Amino acid sequence: MRISTAQMFNQSITSVLDKQSATSKVLDQLSSGKRVNTAGDDPVAAIGIDNLYQQNALVNQFIKNIDYATGHLAVAESKLGSAESLVSSIKDQVLRGVNGSLTDIDRVTIANEMRSSLEELLSIANSRDESGKYIFSGNQTSTQPFAFDTAGNIVYSGDSGVRQAVVASGVTVGTNLPGDSVFMNAANAIGDFSVNYLPAQVGEFSVESAKIVTPGAHVPVAPEGYTFTFTDNGVGGVNLEVFDSAATSQVVVANFDPTNPVSFNGIEVKVDGTPVPGDSFTMSPQTEVSIFDTINQAISLIEDPNKVNTPQGSAELAQLLDNMASGTKQIDFDRGIAGNDLKRVESYQSSHADEKLVNSSALSLLEDLDYASAITEFEKQQLALNAVSTLFSRVGSTTLFDYI
Repeated sequence: MRISTAQMFNQSITSVLDKQSATSKVLDQLSSGKRVNTAGDDPVAAIGIDNLYQQNALVNQFIKNIDYATGHLAVAESKLGSAESLVSSIKDQVLRGVNGSLTDIDRVTIANEMRSSLEELLSIANSRDESGKYIFSGNQTSTQPFAFDTAGNIVYSGDSGVRQAVVASGVTVGTNLPGDSVFMNAANAIGDFSVNYLPAQVGEFSVESAKIVTPGAHVPVAPEGYTFTFTDNGVGGVNLEVFDSAATSQVVVANFDPTNPVSFNGIEVKVDGTPVPGDSFTMSPQTEVSIFDTINQAISLIEDPNKVNTPQGSAELAQLLDNMASGTKQIDFDRGIAGNDLKRVESYQSSHADEKLVNSSALSLLEDLDYASAITEFEKQQLALNAVSTLFSRVGSTTLFDYI
């Protein structure tokens, strides 16, 4: 078979280029420290490397979400701890304010202290995060959640939304606590109704509980409300008659005994104490109470010299203290939610850190370069390149005239 000069030249140059390419590949590996720089280096390993990088990118996003959730939940938990302590302090101020040895001026002073504490509680409820967003406004983070209305009551302008952060595949955690849940929706301490005690009250009594115990038998009449009237039974005791808002008698209890609950229209009412003839009180539906309203009512009670330390004032005080305890319990409940969520995200953060470590180890096995082997291969390829280059230069300069 004849080999032309051109054919020999092409074969020689191809051999040189192949050796240069092999040398360059090893040189790239040494420069990057990676055994696999392109899919062509190792197609099977490249697929595994790509999957591991995607998993790490997802884990990194989870960790960022956890950092965000942790920061917001930690701030919320801290603020609620301050709110809980503040409400407890206000409760102590209420108990000081109803001390019978105080003068009216002393009570006004205590009421002013309570009003300052209420404003401090309002400031906590209107707290912002590091970006200036309101913490307790639900999804309405740009809207101030709490403010006084024209009547002097504190109203909520946020919503009940809970912002979620994805902290693992298929797992979300709330990053905020809506203000209505924390400060506005505490359970009414006595049940499903609130009680309005009247100035004419003489007997020392209060309503211990008022609950709908048989929902199927309860027929509310709008506007729903009930009046309890105590009358003389002629033998040293009292009779009780309950009227609805239409002045229709609901139940008559002869020889009323406070140890026995009063039942009507699916409702059960327990009275603690001893009413006397002529006493009366009204009752209206209310299943939830606002801690702000409760504190406002306590301030009004202490400031009113005609009510404090009267049977009416004592009955209202009992209801207010119970509702204040309920408000504290609600704050503590939501604080517990924040604390539990913090524990959850910390657990996921730990598992993500472990997963990232495993992925990084697997990546190292797949793509990291064995420098000793790579240097040996580089020297081998360089030696081969030099040999081929030398041969090419010699063959390229050879002609028939060298043998004539």
